[in-house]
Amino acid sequence: MWALILPSVVAAALAGYTGGLLGVAALRLRLSALGYAMAHAAFAGAALGLFLNFSPLALAMLFALGVAALLGPVAERTGLPPDTILALLFPLTMALGFLFIALTPGLPLTSSSLALLWGSLLGVGWSDVGALAGVTLATTLFLALFRREVWATLVERRLAEEAGIPARNLLWALLFLAGATVAAMLRLVGGLLVYALLFLPASAAAQLSFDLRHQFFLAPLFGVGATLGGLALSFLADLPVGTSIALLSCGLVLAAWIFSPRKRLAWTSPLEPKGGEPASH
Repeated sequence: MWALILPSVVAAALAGYTGGLLGVAALRLRLSALGYAMAHAAFAGAALGLFLNFSPLALAMLFALGVAALLGPVAERTGLPPDTILALLFPLTMALGFLFIALTPGLPLTSSSLALLWGSLLGVGWSDVGALAGVTLATTLFLALFRREVWATLVERRLAEEAGIPARNLLWALLFLAGATVAAMLRLVGGLLVYALLFLPASAAAQLSFDLRHQFFLAPLFGVGATLGGLALSFLADLPVGTSIALLSCGLVLAAWIFSPRKRLAWTSPLEPKGGEPASH
């Protein structure tokens, strides 16, 4: 049994860690809609892979990175607002995903299609672990090598650009890393709920600390806790693994809100202007 579950355990830890790291950046940049679009683009790509009898992971990665490219470089070159692009891509990719599943002979409501929707406890192989490990390594190295530049961009992009930091390129790199992470997590968490792992652990960390450093420390811990706990819940309660991970992630956000200094600050400072948030250090 452990030989079957071990790839999922390793993949869950990697997914939780990487999703937590990138989630802090995405949340800080207010890109929550991006998570939905990338998740459903990866789902559409994986469904096309099943339809074409080609690698679902490769096409999921290609579709998710395509959304990152559209939101970053293409949005700036065309002048279209990112929200407009996301509003188009979200229903389009979701519809394409279900279309490819419906067109694949014998696939609807089989284990393969359900794994794309809800994730699979036993559907993760060592090839998926390898893809996640590669994304995790790339993300960790990027944030370590460009820590100061990323920090400055997340705190105040305009000032970072005035200081000569290539904030636009850094943001594009973060978008592509997020797309690759979403695609790599798809088989474990499922296309309908994968965005939860990108944003909910980071949201819990943001509730507990105003400090960006603390958020980058807490969010990966929460992500790993949610994924490993979700695997255990899925195994014990015979639930879809993506559902279990999403439920625990929601529970983390609720628990963090209960103990949140943000809530206490709001109650003790009711006259503070909206949008007034202590600066991250």
